[in-house]
Amino acid sequence: MLDVFGAHAPAVRDVLRPEPEPGRVLIRVLAAGLNPIDNGIRLGRSPYAQPALPAIVGTDVAGIVEAVGDGVDSFSPGDRVFGLTGGVRGEQGSLAQFQSADPALLAHAPDTLPLRQAAALPLVTLTAWEALQAIQVGAGSRLLIQAGAGGVGHVATQIAVASGADVTATVSPGKAALVEAWGATAVDYTRTDVMTRLRDASEGGFDAVFDTVGGPALEQSFLLARQHGDVASCAAFGRPCLQEASLRFLTLHPVYVLLPLTSGRRRAAHGAFLRRTAELVDSGRLRPVVDERRFTLDDLPAAYTAVGDGSAYIKIVVDIAADPSPLR
Repeated sequence: MLDVFGAHAPAVRDVLRPEPEPGRVLIRVLAAGLNPIDNGIRLGRSPYAQPALPAIVGTDVAGIVEAVGDGVDSFSPGDRVFGLTGGVRGEQGSLAQFQSADPALLAHAPDTLPLRQAAALPLVTLTAWEALQAIQVGAGSRLLIQAGAGGVGHVATQIAVASGADVTATVSPGKAALVEAWGATAVDYTRTDVMTRLRDASEGGFDAVFDTVGGPALEQSFLLARQHGDVASCAAFGRPCLQEASLRFLTLHPVYVLLPLTSGRRRAAHGAFLRRTAELVDSGRLRPVVDERRFTLDDLPAAYTAVGDGSAYIKIVVDIAADPSPLR
């Protein structure tokens, strides 16, 4: 049996358990991460990813391989796995007891992280990897991350610091210490002199900017990048003025992390990024921040409310089943 819910008001239902088809992996789901895109799908506001509702939705998964189909040799029953595996278009989502998934979208979960926390990583970390690769962040790069303690931003900050970049992150007042503990410079975006402080931090312009906010923050990013610099954004869905980007010869890199899911292309790249994520976690250089509140399938309305109203403390995770071998 599966627990399933669909359109705008979540509902738990029983359906047949999927079987592992050739080339697929059957996951016993232990936890599912919730992201803003999940709330958008629930509300019918994500046309590029929208499945036909009612549907089994949920994008991020962590669990244990129950069975594998013919032709799968990368995973075995009992493996701990995580990934961005479904909940969009025709791919079954993770808010269920079992999920059939493409193994190219999975990786072995970090050895040092409970699966509940691993479920918080895939979408936000993959978005960060896509952006940081596009703007070629590496040792010595001067990087600005807009909302560096948000869902995507908090992992992007840690990955960039681990790569040797000189990272500055805009944050709300209560998250400055968190970002600084990761080795980045925190700048309070609510201050009236925020642009002056950011320009001072950049010493003439950042080599690259990663915008996770969109709107005015994206246009602000164009002003803060150096000439011939790079700006990546996972929130470039409005109509920003590109005048400053043009005058400064900037390169804009839009990031849409669900494209491999919706198009079927470049799925193996996501698996590779997740393997790098697990390495960073196990080396102590990356940790997700998960809201302390506990939600189950029966609490889905409250979990979605926390994502949608901004009250979530960085990441929300839904518990689907108890971990039979939780880490301490």
